[in-house]
Amino acid sequence: MAAQRKRNPNGAGTITKRKDGRYQAAVYVLQPDGTRARKFAYGKTWTECDAKRRELLAKVENGVPVPTKSAKLSEWLPYWLDNVIKPRRKRTTYAKYEIHVRLYLVPMLGAKRLESLSVGEVRRFLARLEKQTTAATARESHKVLRSALTAACREELITRNVVTLVEPPSVDSRDLSPWSLDETLAFLAAARGDALYAAFVLAIALGFRRGEIVGLRWEDVDLDKREIRVRKQRQRVGGELYEDDPKGRRRRQTLPLPAICVAPLRWQRMRQAALRERAGADWQESGHVFTTRTGRPVEPRNVYRSFTRVAKDAGLRVIRLHDARHGCATLLTAAGVAPRVVMEILGHSQIAITMNTYTHVVQDTQREAVSHMDRLLRKRPDRG
Repeated sequence: MAAQRKRNPNGAGTITKRKDGRYQAAVYVLQPDGTRARKFAYGKTWTECDAKRRELLAKVENGVPVPTKSAKLSEWLPYWLDNVIKPRRKRTTYAKYEIHVRLYLVPMLGAKRLESLSVGEVRRFLARLEKQTTAATARESHKVLRSALTAACREELITRNVVTLVEPPSVDSRDLSPWSLDETLAFLAAARGDALYAAFVLAIALGFRRGEIVGLRWEDVDLDKREIRVRKQRQRVGGELYEDDPKGRRRRQTLPLPAICVAPLRWQRMRQAALRERAGADWQESGHVFTTRTGRPVEPRNVYRSFTRVAKDAGLRVIRLHDARHGCATLLTAAGVAPRVVMEILGHSQIAITMNTYTHVVQDTQREAVSHMDRLLRKRPDRG
């Protein structure tokens, strides 16, 4: 008598063979609204299908909801922001992503379900967004959506990320026009009496970012050894001022302090001591290098305001404070400093960032090198 095949106990699901040769498992799972519904899983072999059935049962036993219908983008994107991006990425990144989700992705694609979003719909969305805003905005939305759907793939909500199949809009790189050496020297001469003179010197000589300048503490500055570290940066996002880890390689760096920075920092320490004595009980010690008259850290935007004011008063063309960072790279590269060293000084995480950002400077240096080669090769040995 043939052995009778064992049946799975109630609630353990079933596995059947489909007409196309694949196997199908069916398990009743918990839904986000508390109800139960049938969930299907598929596999090429019975063993593969049984493994997926067991995974579903494990979620049932642990009370983990398993949606039988994929979520809409209007549901998934806010969940992804709050549970994936917010705990793991910088606040500035979260704030930037949230803007794209709120202003563009949810209004224009929110009704689409994760599993039904097509390549064509993504392409049409990007074309429409580029027409309404800019190519740069559309490119950034492409990046945000791609990241969100990659997370959905990891959680096995979808099997493929259709955004990766769509080319992002091309964006013309912004022309960098940092100050020339003469303009830089003119600015430093004009800024010598400004309260933030030392901050401007750090921005120009070491390429410090605004957040790195206002987050700098005296404990990270050694004027005797002529060394400096950047451990924190101060940012304001959504009206809240907070400290965060610096970008790129900064947190792992101890940089040699150029001689041009030492005297301004000594002057800043003496100036701060005078302010502390004058403020008396009103002084709020924070340990920061750049502070207000009462010891509080300087507001990040005030650094740029002072930078712009000094440039205007000196009759110089106004550039962004961040362009002083580009000026640092320009001067270093033009002086023949290797790109790898420039990368270390600026704190870039990858040398490709340095090379891509300052290609025009590298090309000028290459032209100079080639001209040297021309002169060498044109020399002819003396004939006897």
